[in-house]
Amino acid sequence: MRLRRTMMFVPGNNPGMMQDAFIYGPDSIMLDLEDSVTMAEKDAARLLVYNALKTVDYGDTEMVVRINPLNTPYGKKDVEAVVRAGVDVIRMPKTETAEEVVEVEREIEKVERELGCLGRTKIMAAIESALGIVNAYAIATASKRMMGIALGAEDYCANLKTQRTPDGDELRLARETIVVAARAAGIDALDTVYSNLNDMETFRREVEYIKTLGFDGKSIINPRQIEIVNEVFAPKEKDIEKARTILAAIKEAERKGSGVISVNGKMVDKPVVIRAQRTIDLAIASGILKKEEVL
Repeated sequence: MRLRRTMMFVPGNNPGMMQDAFIYGPDSIMLDLEDSVTMAEKDAARLLVYNALKTVDYGDTEMVVRINPLNTPYGKKDVEAVVRAGVDVIRMPKTETAEEVVEVEREIEKVERELGCLGRTKIMAAIESALGIVNAYAIATASKRMMGIALGAEDYCANLKTQRTPDGDELRLARETIVVAARAAGIDALDTVYSNLNDMETFRREVEYIKTLGFDGKSIINPRQIEIVNEVFAPKEKDIEKARTILAAIKEAERKGSGVISVNGKMVDKPVVIRAQRTIDLAIASGILKKEEVL
């Protein structure tokens, strides 16, 4: 399992930020060729992103590139460049239909076949409109490459003819739909960015809320947001101990050859085991546990 608590946006026309982004410790870095890059800079930014992916050692950090839509003069060129550079994930902007996902997949496969690495590149779809929300499950299941879907709130609110508010009521349906679609498809769900860096208190509340909804993580725009997201998503000590007890009970049952697992007199079923394992994975990623400390 790969943790995606934080996916940090980095403008594709800023080589300094691209070179240093990994030192802040985001789970994923998303190099942006779309909204943060002007039309006049699209080609130059694509070359910068290509060179960054080829030359910068990002370690284990997942590398994502948000491309321009295929119906622009830049989209297909973006796909070819970043696949050749070895990107982990292509993030599609403003995705509204499953057909759009299939089109991107075709473009990816053209390049991968030439390179001899068919199946390497994953896809992530950003959903940013009412139509996209209606088609969320179809989008989430449109390709075996799909590793996650994300909410893009600004365009979504504009499409709904409303605006973002601190309590986020206007996003509730979209958020719940994306989580449900992602879970039904067996992929990750990423929440939208919070852009007011002067209000970290509201940001924390939003992160706590989206964790409660079931999101795997959040798109972010600044390294200062990483610590808060990781802290909120880090499991509590009591949850870790409960998870360790459950996993220990499983090992003991396996040792005895028993198909029945119980903890404190209660039967342990598959969903409980899945939650326990995720708790341990989060604890390790958060630095609370070391791998060698896990039973």
